[in-house]
Amino acid sequence: MEKLTNKEEEVMQALWKLEKAFVKEILAEMPNSKLHYNTVSTIVRKLEEKGFVDYEAFGKTHRYFPMVSKEVYSDYFMKNATKKFFDNSYKKMVSFFAEEEKISAEELREILEIIENKK
Repeated sequence: MEKLTNKEEEVMQALWKLEKAFVKEILAEMPNSKLHYNTVSTIVRKLEEKGFVDYEAFGKTHRYFPMVSKEVYSDYFMKNATKKFFDNSYKKMVSFFAEEEKISAEELREILEIIENKK
């Protein structure tokens, strides 16, 4: 699996939320985006080439749907980022967010509770 560009991720976020959609519906799901219809259409076709989406044909119109789930891509992305920036250490990653004050002590306690409940 390859990492998506920011624009590809933006389109995939909309498609994951919608589950199945025409290009105009994908674009409508991205109200803060400055992408135009033709750009979104091109991105969707590139995502299809990469195996991230497929489509159902309705005449000349296509309704797209994800072939890679958000969870699978998130797992890939996080493992890659952890390896690339934190020497493959989740401890270093969490420490980074704690030191940057991006995560609170309360949130860390909640994470510990999740870990302890999995045992």
